[in-house]
Amino acid sequence: MSKNEREVKNDLFGFGDKNVAFAKYFLGTSYLNGLVSPDDNIDVNVSNVSFEPGCRNNWHIHHDGFQILLVTTGEGWYQEESKPALLLKPGDVVAIHEGVKHWHGATKNSWFSHIAITKGTSEWLEPVDDETYNQLSN
Repeated sequence: MSKNEREVKNDLFGFGDKNVAFAKYFLGTSYLNGLVSPDDNIDVNVSNVSFEPGCRNNWHIHHDGFQILLVTTGEGWYQEESKPALLLKPGDVVAIHEGVKHWHGATKNSWFSHIAITKGTSEWLEPVDDETYNQLSN
């Protein structure tokens, strides 16, 4: 079993199903567990997102809103364009402002989960290339 796999799959907020709807915006496999129902009639999405080792989402920008990441399990990366990547561990919180180009995902050797609180829409951009990702070390 890979590093932190047991913890991620038994996460307090639920592991979820393969993230098929957004798979085209990820390199590797991610899992999604929606925590707020559309029936709740709020305009904020709250989900537990889990990443297999090496999985990351594409660069993206949030419009008309923001995103907050609450790291719950494992180790991952967060990077804003033109800035160094930040190693994320449980308890870390990342506030992402509207219009900031960024990506996030698991380290090469660890599963990773975070709660994503997102308002607005996401503009999905190019993948994080292997050369950029493979230069990161944890």
